[in-house]
Amino acid sequence: MHHSRYEYTQAMMGTTVSLMLFEPNETVVKHVFNTINQLENKLTVNRPVSEVMSINNAAGKHPVRVSHAVYSLIEQAWKVSLMPNSCFNVAIGPLVKLWKIGFSGHQVPNPEQIVEKRSLIDPNDIKLDPKSCSVFLKKADMEIDLGAIAKGYIADVIKLVLQQHNVYQAIINLGGNVLTTGDSPIDAEGYWHIGLKKPFSSIENELVGLIKVKNKSVVTSGIYERYFIENQHVYHHILDSKTGYPLDNELESITIISDTSLEGDIYSTILYGFGTEKTKQLLKNQQNLSAIFLLKDKTIKIVNPDNFAFQLLDQEYQIS
Repeated sequence: MHHSRYEYTQAMMGTTVSLMLFEPNETVVKHVFNTINQLENKLTVNRPVSEVMSINNAAGKHPVRVSHAVYSLIEQAWKVSLMPNSCFNVAIGPLVKLWKIGFSGHQVPNPEQIVEKRSLIDPNDIKLDPKSCSVFLKKADMEIDLGAIAKGYIADVIKLVLQQHNVYQAIINLGGNVLTTGDSPIDAEGYWHIGLKKPFSSIENELVGLIKVKNKSVVTSGIYERYFIENQHVYHHILDSKTGYPLDNELESITIISDTSLEGDIYSTILYGFGTEKTKQLLKNQQNLSAIFLLKDKTIKIVNPDNFAFQLLDQEYQIS
């Protein structure tokens, strides 16, 4: 079984984006990276100008009309944010900007600053109008942040772009979001092999195990991705709206295996806050979704293992 691989990479969205094809196709590659660029330009909050920034800049003043795609994504993120006890919050922007985790100038804010920003992150203060595709943030200084969902949405769009060009075997990696299309031509059983990174490893790209999937999305969210240490305490980028501080529980990372990457993004955030036991209950009714939890005590818990195969590589961890 010999197949040539063609890997194309570009630095985008604050990460390295890669596309692996099995026959050369410069037209598809150009189309893929152009599409990512266009979508990032609409969704980013890390530049002065984008459709999302036009909403944020008008906070407390007036509604802003946006493209149907951006409106639809904001609406999905808003609905998930309003779920009971959801850790997902599309209005989290002011808190993210306060902490600056993963960016220069990160700091532990003082309690007064956190209280102030928490008054600006209630998703109930977002008004959506489907008729005009407009979004209104009711309070000045509110900010929408689609960082927790944008990569998943973009990955799913890229899969459609590939299919439009009759490419049905490929792997897209947007850094934390890996989307496979079809079966792998380089594995006898058709599995794609996706590495599960070891949290806080001093060895670059050291793996805890391999996740083997077909035509699935694999999204990992972990406290080791963006963090800083102050007074021997790790402050990571997964923030808890209820406290204003990084979420503190038994988890180092969560991986969601799903049909779409958008689902993976949404559930990796929601289930991070729920922890392992509550997740088992929730996913009983959603057999197409699977979760792999890496715990701080070096145990691995797997929920709904039927959608993938897992090969443990690191003996420091135990599957429980």
